Parts: sequence; structure tokens; C-alpha cells
Amino acid sequence: MHEIDLSKYRIRTDLIVEHLSNIKDYKRYEEVYDDIKIETIELDKDRAKIIDKKEGIYKTIYFDDVTDENNFAKLLDVTIKAIKDLLNSINIKDSDSVLIIGLGNRKATPDALGPLTIDSIKITRQIVELGLPLDKKYRVISSIIPGVMGTTGIETKEIIEGVIDKVKPSFLIVIDALAASSLERINKTIQLTDTGIHPGSGLLNNRFEISKETLGLPVIAIGIPTVVDATTIVSNTINYIFRHFSYEKENIDNKKLKLVPTINRNYKDHDKTLNKEERKEVMGLIGDLSDDEIKALITEVLTPLGYNLLVTPKEIDFVITKLSELLSKALNKSLELN
Repeated sequence: MHEIDLSKYRIRTDLIVEHLSNIKDYKRYEEVYDDIKIETIELDKDRAKIIDKKEGIYKTIYFDDVTDENNFAKLLDVTIKAIKDLLNSINIKDSDSVLIIGLGNRKATPDALGPLTIDSIKITRQIVELGLPLDKKYRVISSIIPGVMGTTGIETKEIIEGVIDKVKPSFLIVIDALAASSLERINKTIQLTDTGIHPGSGLLNNRFEISKETLGLPVIAIGIPTVVDATTIVSNTINYIFRHFSYEKENIDNKKLKLVPTINRNYKDHDKTLNKEERKEVMGLIGDLSDDEIKALITEVLTPLGYNLLVTPKEIDFVITKLSELLSKALNKSLELN
């Protein structure tokens, strides 16, 4: 087995939580609401630089199932709280107007989160422009779906700059579908941050940055991972194999478990794995590699063949509808004035 140069391989992810293993002593706290959790990370400039991210606040909401009615209601309340907290943290005032931007391609379902969310946002700017009185519970809200460069021929940032120049909002909210490097986070994670966004960064297709530094006004980015690449699926599966054998080994004398068919044994919460020697015994040379080395090897094998495909769950049509409904309702409520 030749030595693998890990520097050639970037993690295909937009999620801050999938970079944190490389830094220490950052500010972190969490809030738990039944089975939903909000994890808040605050990165200073030095720690952000280590992982090639921007300093600022990152809030990550973890949940299990957005399609369940009860879970949806609880998740909506938690998402509203997270958005309001982030607005307060960057000192957004009631008098501040907002431009909400839905990034992505409506024709590609996993990438349609932004456009579908915008469809249900309560827009109020036209009322003010017509000289009519605006209900005191609403701020001035406008929105835009800039599309993708492949269909417009125009860089997203250029479209946004043109709209900002005419509309002159006080701050931006940008919504986009993200990529993740963990199967467990697909359609089950919401990331909110005041650092802006690089459209397409998780897919290694960087567009111009949309942030306060590039546009001159505060930018809140909200994203949900909807895709993973084949490397992630294969490497995660290898790790699940190790966890599966560890689970079976630990429960070898569990008489009750013997009555449960292997295919129905749920070891999702089993956080133990095999040691290095056991991993090597199960998978030979591959078992001797670290997790990062396994990912790098799989990328090295699949990429030249064009097989490192982006994959989304089969139920994505229904789930993306529920996720966009969640975000639109959460934004509508969060942007109401007290």
C-alpha cells in the first residue's frame, strides 16, 4: 500500500461540525429540547483560519424526522428560536429591512431548497413601495431567486449586488442546500451562521463569497445538507461494519438479542468500534488505515473513473418540500416584529 498524501483531498462538506476535530478550545454550548439539539460554536479568527473557515457564530440544529407531524411542530419552534437568537446576536433591529435569497436550482430537487423556501415567504416591500400602510407586526421583506450560473450566465454575486444597489436592504438571509460528509446528517441538520456562504463550496465548485466582507452588510446563511458523495457512503459503510462487529462482540452472550434477526438489530447508538488489530483482521490492509486515509483512498479510486457521484435519499422529493416549508414558516415567524 503506497503512502497517501491527504493534503490533496478536501472534505466534501459545508458543515462546521465536520471540521471541528482539527481545532481545540473553541467556545461551544448546546441546548436540548426533547430529541432536538442546538449546538452553538463561536470561532475566533485564529481557530477559524486553521480549518479555512470564517470567524463568527455557527448554530447547528440536530433532529431526526421532519416528515413526522409532531416532530415538525417541535422543530419549527426550535428553528424559530435559533433564528431569533442569531438575529439578536448581530444586533438586527425592528426597523431593519431584509432581502431573502434562495440559492440553488429549482429543477434539481436536492438543490431546490432555496427557491422552494422563497415561494412561501411573506413579502412586504411592495406594500411600502405602493405607499400603503404596513402592518406594525411586519418589517420590510423582499426576496430573490437568482438561479444558477449554468442557466443565467451571470455570477450569483453579481445579481445580488445589483438587487442590493436598488433595494438597499439592511441585511441579507441566504438559503442554500449543503453537502455533508456524514450519512447521519443528511436532511437531519440545519446550519445557521452569521459568516455568509460560498455557494457550491461543499461540492468543490466555489462561487464568489456572499458575506458582510464582500457585500458590506450583515449576511445570515441557513443551509441543510441534502447530498453526500460516493466516497462518504463507502467510508461511512466501512465504519458501520466496524461498529456492527463491535456491537455483536459486546452482545455475544445477550440471550434476548439472539431472538432478534441480525438485519433488525439497531446499533445506531452504539458508539464503540473495533481496535486497530481487530479492524485489520476484518478488512486487512484497509482496516489498518485511519478514517481520513480510508476516505482519501476511496476518493483516489473513484474520482479518475468519474464514479464519485453525488447521492441523495430516494424520498428527497417529499423531504425537500417539508424542509422548505419548515424554513419558510420559521423565517416568517422570526422576522415578525415584537
